[in-house]
Amino acid sequence: MSPIRICYALWIGFYILWLLWAARIKQAERRERGFTYFLHRLLVAAGFVLIFLDLPVSWFYRPLLPGTPWLPVLGVAIAVVGFAFAIWARSHIGRNWSSAVTAKVQHELIRSGPYRWVRHPIYSGLLLAILGTVLVQNHMRGLVALVLVYAGWKIKSRLEEQMMVSTFGDQYVAYAKSTGALFPRMY
Repeated sequence: MSPIRICYALWIGFYILWLLWAARIKQAERRERGFTYFLHRLLVAAGFVLIFLDLPVSWFYRPLLPGTPWLPVLGVAIAVVGFAFAIWARSHIGRNWSSAVTAKVQHELIRSGPYRWVRHPIYSGLLLAILGTVLVQNHMRGLVALVLVYAGWKIKSRLEEQMMVSTFGDQYVAYAKSTGALFPRMY
């Protein structure tokens, strides 16, 4: 199987797992609304469209890096690590997870597993998976996609931070000071 087909199969498997897990979440108490909800979803959706759909824009297909035999292998390896990290994070957040910025009924502040190092490890893992896919594709469109998805998740993570501070107060503020947002804090 080609590296790009492996990446696409990983994305499909990940998506199916995510749908199965989404059926088992806690009821929402408060949910994000408004323009920012629309904006971060639009940016992420646009990024994924660029990754997965062929669009008739010639410069999108210019090579991102010089083609070498090891680049697709490296890309698949990075994607696998990214998916594994996101799945690990999702298993730790459990029923508190939501696709929208949400405070759950009986919401818990999770600080175990990858949440010891980053507050948004699902985004971190998926950004790695996207980076791996981009390396396999080796097109400029992948770089644009990565930037769009990063921007969308950066907006969303800030909204989540506000929701968590309003839910957990000083407990979350202290947690935020000891961890990185999308990448581990370097001391």
